[in-house]
Amino acid sequence: MVDIFDGFYAGKRVLVTGHTGFKGSWLSIWLHEMGAEVIGVGLDPYSEKDNYVLSGIGKRIKADLRADIRDGEKMKAIFDEFRPEIVFHLAAQPLVRLSYDFPVETYQTNVMGTVNVMEAIRATDSVRVGVMITTDKCYDNKEQLRGYKEDDPFGGYDPYSSSKGACEIAIQSWRRSFFNPSEFGKKHHVSLSSVRAGNVIGGGDWAKDRIIPDCIRALEADRPVEIRSPRSVRPWEHVLEPLGGYLLLAQKMWEHPTEYCEGWNFGPEQDSVLTVWDVASAIVKSYGRGELRDVSDPDALHEAQLLMLDIGKVKSRLGWRPRLKAADSVDLTVDWYKRYKTCDVMSLCLEEIENYLRK
Repeated sequence: MVDIFDGFYAGKRVLVTGHTGFKGSWLSIWLHEMGAEVIGVGLDPYSEKDNYVLSGIGKRIKADLRADIRDGEKMKAIFDEFRPEIVFHLAAQPLVRLSYDFPVETYQTNVMGTVNVMEAIRATDSVRVGVMITTDKCYDNKEQLRGYKEDDPFGGYDPYSSSKGACEIAIQSWRRSFFNPSEFGKKHHVSLSSVRAGNVIGGGDWAKDRIIPDCIRALEADRPVEIRSPRSVRPWEHVLEPLGGYLLLAQKMWEHPTEYCEGWNFGPEQDSVLTVWDVASAIVKSYGRGELRDVSDPDALHEAQLLMLDIGKVKSRLGWRPRLKAADSVDLTVDWYKRYKTCDVMSLCLEEIENYLRK
């Protein structure tokens, strides 16, 4: 496979929280293929059709561990045993609508879980890089027409979004208090960053209340695709886009630990900022059949209608930019769902990563 990181990850001990999830499974596959020793820490996968399960990545990595990030002592014990050098923290309660049903658990997982991971990093002298993954919903969303920049205020209307805003504040605090770049090499050896991505799509995601899994479940059952928020505007990107950005950032942080330890947005270009209806229509077109049905409810729980990211910083300072247009992202996503039942899923994932890297 093409290695755009020039062998950097070969032999590195890399711990991934949330490796059984959608993004975490793709990141673990990519890291493993590049020769990293991957330590996965997560809960049981959501379903038997998840990318993690079908790809078999758990059987290939160095350690496939079940643990809850809310258990701080367990996190420290895992870090102490496996001595990671790089940490990607993806584990979270990631759903807006679910956060209304379980607001306390959402905060416990997203905020205190993140604090526990940072405390495990602080207690483990092998760690050099920590990349903490939050979300574009961490910003105090005024539903403005311009994209949010990294120095815009954090906030959040619903418990999920506000918990991620609180995560960002905690990450800032730990960076300033315990991993301050001005004290690197004197009091610590850790470079800590946070990263925010847009609405991520790709194969192997079966979570509730996400447009792609909702579409595929309906299409496989020959039912109309029901769209709750057809006019909501989001920055859509294939899962490999932000993951490539996270991997590039971690390499930069390793090589220049005091220059990149801050917040970063990884989103699509403006022409990939589309409505939910537009994306669902593209899914149906790429899949080759199906119909959409508007089931929007004026009394539904609040979800933001407009959200965009400004990616000028990653372009200018990291040299990162999206490789895919929205249509390409949709086609690559649908390709996985049309083929997963009849092929080796690990080979399918590696093929898609290879195709993405050759763009």
